[in-house]
Amino acid sequence: MTSPYTLAEGWAGWPQAARDAAYDNLNGVADSAAQVANRNALSDAFRAAHAGHLDLPFGSGAREAWDLYPAARADAPCLVFIHGGYWQRNRREDFAIMAEGALAAGWSVGICGYTLAPEASMTRIVSEIHAALDWLGAHGAAHGVAGKVVASGWSAGGHLAALAAEHRLVVGALAMSGIYELAPIAETNLNDKLHLTPEEIIAHSPIRRPVVQKPIAIAYGARELPELRRQSRVFHRHRAEAQAPGALIPVPEADHFRVLEALWRRDGVLLRAAAEVLAAAG
Repeated sequence: MTSPYTLAEGWAGWPQAARDAAYDNLNGVADSAAQVANRNALSDAFRAAHAGHLDLPFGSGAREAWDLYPAARADAPCLVFIHGGYWQRNRREDFAIMAEGALAAGWSVGICGYTLAPEASMTRIVSEIHAALDWLGAHGAAHGVAGKVVASGWSAGGHLAALAAEHRLVVGALAMSGIYELAPIAETNLNDKLHLTPEEIIAHSPIRRPVVQKPIAIAYGARELPELRRQSRVFHRHRAEAQAPGALIPVPEADHFRVLEALWRRDGVLLRAAAEVLAAAG
């Protein structure tokens, strides 16, 4: 399938440094280090306070595990969260705070890990996410998680959440600040560890795959890097043209890292968006 995504104007003539900077969120946000440190500290505290269903393996790899935060009711909806880090950094443990708002709202939450590049190829990473969902469908009820699943994810996790929407267990998705066409990534320094093949770009770019007719809300921070904003807008337009449901949600004043707060806070606009995805799924 040919991609409907058009590279940025002049991309072919951009020097390598400009291509790298177009997707460099850490250097693109002045206080990114402080925001990451704060998120990690909040996650450490949250995880320590909810230690009942952590480190549940779904595969043989060290990172192939779930942290589950069950609601009071086993049949409550479950928000699955997939972390970002351009498929090559971060840990599920550092995103435990993402469960705070949904848990307070009566949802269960599951945060899954996956093997990182270069140890894992993109093909293996995508396969691990589907294996994680298989495990959740088979074993979640034993841990108090048996409700409808909305997949969510941020950055690289937004890409993986869009692909997770294809899984039979998932009724809809919330993709945040994601990458939906991998071709530009292959031409940046991010590919030094990813080693994307032409076949993987075609197979694992959500915008090149058959359109999923489930609700997918596509969110991004209004202060994201231009390429991240454009990836979201183009993917949403592609889905809308196929009459696939799901809102496009630019989060005011949010950069690539602050956008997470809109999901983890009880009154966050993206937590409301997840509820709307669930309602639209029926």
